[in-house]
Amino acid sequence: MKIDRLIVAIAFVMALAISPLMAQTKPATPAGAQTTVPESKIALVYSEAFVDAKLGIAKFTNLVNTLNREFDPRQRELLQIQEKIKQLTNEVNQAQAASAVVDQKSIQAKVDQVEQLKKDATRKAEDGQAAFERRRKELFTPMQEEVARALEVYAKAHNINVLIDGSTVPLVYAAASIDITRAFINDFNGKNPATAAVTPPK
Repeated sequence: MKIDRLIVAIAFVMALAISPLMAQTKPATPAGAQTTVPESKIALVYSEAFVDAKLGIAKFTNLVNTLNREFDPRQRELLQIQEKIKQLTNEVNQAQAASAVVDQKSIQAKVDQVEQLKKDATRKAEDGQAAFERRRKELFTPMQEEVARALEVYAKAHNINVLIDGSTVPLVYAAASIDITRAFINDFNGKNPATAAVTPPK
């Protein structure tokens, strides 16, 4: 299990998750209602920036750090197993390459130990991956929903009728003046400091 790779994946999941939560069901037009072209104010946001470690939403960074701390012992354990496998493999190779007579039983015991360690490492990595995904979902789903609600509130407060997530929608061109990403992040961080304690895993 590679924690760094998994954390990178989180940013991608965050970007995908924000946009659907903001989707609005199109209201039905009442029969006989006057259909006029509304004056719309469009804005752009890049949700991938929310998880930037330095410039993103502080509460996201807090959660990523929490996730790393919780799974660091598993990562260290896997690294220790890998080092032990490497050490035993080197000992076996050196013994087999030696010109002197070697104890075949001793070599075979080390070979068997290496195989068992490899099985243990694979099982622990798979278990760790599954636990990581469960915990990531537990931590980040409420946060995604909170940000989605905050985006809607922000859009309404600034008379934005259409808000497009540039991280999930291909754009040919968009003027920098309609990008509210930095303004929203600053607004959210100001109202939601990352000081609350994170609930430990069950």
